Amino acid sequence: MNDLEQARLEIGSVDKEIASLFEKRMRLAGRILDYKKGNGLPILDAAQEARVIANNIGYISDPAIQEYYVLFLRDLMKISKLYQGRLMDGMKIAYCGVPGAFAHIAARHAFPQAEIKSYPDFESAYKACETGEADTAILPVENSFAGDVGGVMDLTFSGSLYINLMLEMDVSQNLLALPGVSASQIRTVISHPQALAQCAKFISARGFEVRECSNTAEAAKFVAESGDSSLAAIASRDTAQMYGLEILESNINSSIMNTTRFGVFSRALNKASLPRTSGEHFVLVFTVRNEAGALAKILNIIGSHGFNMSSLHSRPVAGPLWNHYFFAELEGCVGTDNGQDLLRQLSTVCDRLRMVGSYHSLKV
Repeated sequence: MNDLEQARLEIGSVDKEIASLFEKRMRLAGRILDYKKGNGLPILDAAQEARVIANNIGYISDPAIQEYYVLFLRDLMKISKLYQGRLMDGMKIAYCGVPGAFAHIAARHAFPQAEIKSYPDFESAYKACETGEADTAILPVENSFAGDVGGVMDLTFSGSLYINLMLEMDVSQNLLALPGVSASQIRTVISHPQALAQCAKFISARGFEVRECSNTAEAAKFVAESGDSSLAAIASRDTAQMYGLEILESNINSSIMNTTRFGVFSRALNKASLPRTSGEHFVLVFTVRNEAGALAKILNIIGSHGFNMSSLHSRPVAGPLWNHYFFAELEGCVGTDNGQDLLRQLSTVCDRLRMVGSYHSLKV
């Protein structure tokens, strides 16, 4: 046997080992997907892929081969994502509205292989995930211009789901009408209250009457089916195409920087993310005792543990008058010893305390 034949024989033996290890790795990728589905996480985790490459390149001693090993790893992870995408076909995502709603668009970007299911309101989408009818619910939490979405925050307080990911989406609102209709014919605009608030200056300047609707895409659908040339919807460009409407004016939101954050809710807490620190946030909801300085004590505990509070919202609690709960977002990792000590200390001064989730943000 010459050198060529010997090398090919040895490559065949190596390929056999690679095939066995490849099958094992793909099955482990399937287990990872099961976890992601249960925790409402997307297939792509760019930070983890970078960590794998940085860690594994040290396994190669020959510098000339290292760069090719990086290419090998990237192709291997691409193949793993394709396999996970095939397995994810059965995942069900709940959102509020009809196709074309911003939550629907965000869900398509984050979970392109999943089945996206429409629900008429925030609560029914949330409950669908709680009961197992859906694996995940994607609901708006806050808009950079119009503020928090109170109904969703109330669900985080009263419900049992966790936020394991936050989707950030730039929102551009548009004035949509029936084909052939001019802007001068419009008398009334219809949309979700948040969208109307985002476009308040535009609406006021033109003297339009406003009508509220449960959802921006629902508004577009209503206009399309109404046949009313005096009625326009405020919604996305995608929605215009979906319902056969024309865009009379684009980017009518009052603020150029108009971003909506969508919480990805699931039944399980994503504990795998807790040890990480870079870009980590967590959400707490709590009530305070009805006594002087109660909230100040909580803020002092948070500050003494070195966590920056990026936002704090208060909402009325159903029941006794003037009772409120608080929704706080903190920067940092709650899974550290310091984070766990924070929770222990807060539990001694809060009437009720719940960690709603630990998450990173994903731009969609």
